[in-house]
Amino acid sequence: MLELTTGRRRWLLFVNIVAVSLVVATMSALYTSLPDIAVATGATQAQLTWIVDSYTLALAALVLTAGALGDRFGRRATLIVGLALFTVSSALPIWLDSPLWVIVLRAVAGVGAAFVMPSTLSLLTASFPSERRGSAVGMWAGFAGIGGIVGLLSSGVMLEVWSWKAIFVVYSGIGLLVLLAALTIGESVASRHGRPDVLGSVFSALAVGGVVFGLIEGAHTSFSDPLVVATLIVAAVSLLAFVLVELRATDPLLDVRYFRRRGFATGSISVGMQFLTIFGFFLLIVQYLQLVKGYDPIAASLALAPMALPVLLFSLISPRITAVVGLRVVSVVGVGAIAAGMILLSRLGVDSTYWDIMWPMLAAGVGLGLSTAPATSAIVSDISVDEQGVAAAVNDAMREVGAAIGIALSGSILAGRYATGIVDVLPGVPESGRQAVESSFAGAVEFVAVAGPALQGIVDAAADVFVTGISDALFALGLVAAGAAVVLLFVAPGRGYVPHGESETADAAAAAAAAAAAAVAEDTEVVSGPEPASTAGAPVDASPGRTRPST
Repeated sequence: MLELTTGRRRWLLFVNIVAVSLVVATMSALYTSLPDIAVATGATQAQLTWIVDSYTLALAALVLTAGALGDRFGRRATLIVGLALFTVSSALPIWLDSPLWVIVLRAVAGVGAAFVMPSTLSLLTASFPSERRGSAVGMWAGFAGIGGIVGLLSSGVMLEVWSWKAIFVVYSGIGLLVLLAALTIGESVASRHGRPDVLGSVFSALAVGGVVFGLIEGAHTSFSDPLVVATLIVAAVSLLAFVLVELRATDPLLDVRYFRRRGFATGSISVGMQFLTIFGFFLLIVQYLQLVKGYDPIAASLALAPMALPVLLFSLISPRITAVVGLRVVSVVGVGAIAAGMILLSRLGVDSTYWDIMWPMLAAGVGLGLSTAPATSAIVSDISVDEQGVAAAVNDAMREVGAAIGIALSGSILAGRYATGIVDVLPGVPESGRQAVESSFAGAVEFVAVAGPALQGIVDAAADVFVTGISDALFALGLVAAGAAVVLLFVAPGRGYVPHGESETADAAAAAAAAAAAAVAEDTEVVSGPEPASTAGAPVDASPGRTRPST
């Protein structure tokens, strides 16, 4: 563990929570700006999808490898490299603004984020003593949890005062400042270095990246599309190959046996379900607020802002609650509260008010805040200090895969319900607008805005269909979270569970103390060994173990 003063630890914590907030906020920052980007660049719907999702894909695919590189070559070094990549690739779209360039540069920013996220967490867990580690992880998890809301809110504000390029200007500027700050913190490197696990890195990237790509592309095209089917098959085969390689490797990228540890498994399931539910919710609720209720980008962002308060508050106090009631209680109650919030939100209709959204949203925020920090702590605490980069990467990978599944699940349900329900509306739509109305509710709104208020009934009918799809998707998210809470009830450890990482550290300390004691005893025995015959009967000096020669 790094030996730092209190002031240096606080500075380290500040730099790392700003860094993780930055890369998480960037995931959602472009949600509200996609219409402006489409108008300014001429991007198609498919290109708009990958302007957002290329970042997530690169981040998810490379985060495990990046975490292992941090353990091997230095967590501060990988943080600096990641921030440099993120900053440069976030600045270039200001000038390179064609759709293809923006997609490529967003992917490069995702690579940078893959180096940043595990480095921020592993630096904290390696630098804070065990009695303060829970609070540090709680703050990290809290800011990571509200990062998506911060991204939505900040982008909404920037769109009010400037164009979509303001998002890239501001985020690259903050990235540069954090990069300069990262140069002032100390380095942390694992004490043990094994051989690089090249095969593990390749198969993990193919498995995670394939799942994310297949789910995202399938949600926007079709899960029967040959490319999507082939990608998911490659991902499944790569996952199996990864498990087999890691079981045989002398120095695995990720020892898959760790998933047998109840704390590690609990944290992984909990983190994945949290982000699956919350990012699916973000996708749905932003569309509901903007398309159904008529909110502009900043109003939609501000509508979600109250959720940040319970997330941050409960993230700070949940480590103390966990110490009292145990990991099982906070995991089940937290994920259960998220499920309850989604199920209550599934009752939304066209005429629902903001208060109908706010209270279930706050309940979900309490659940997220209660469960996110204990889940992250459970993952990193069940792994030794030498592998904190990999442990942090598992935490981040579960977040990204969960978010991708949540977006794909909710998007697919919404698209499917709209496609089925809009069939009954189409006979009353003029031929000139039928394709627009059939393709999306946004298309229906745009068509009627041009055609005139005489066709308002078409929008009203399409809105009912669209909201039904949102309701069904929210209910599905709630059921998935509820199922996860039931699983956690049986998997999560109760009070008194000692994480393997802490027990290994204690065993190592005990072994070191025993070795030191043995060495002292051996030295004493050598010095005070059997009395030579020539000094037999000589008076003994006051210093133990030494004799005074006779005179």
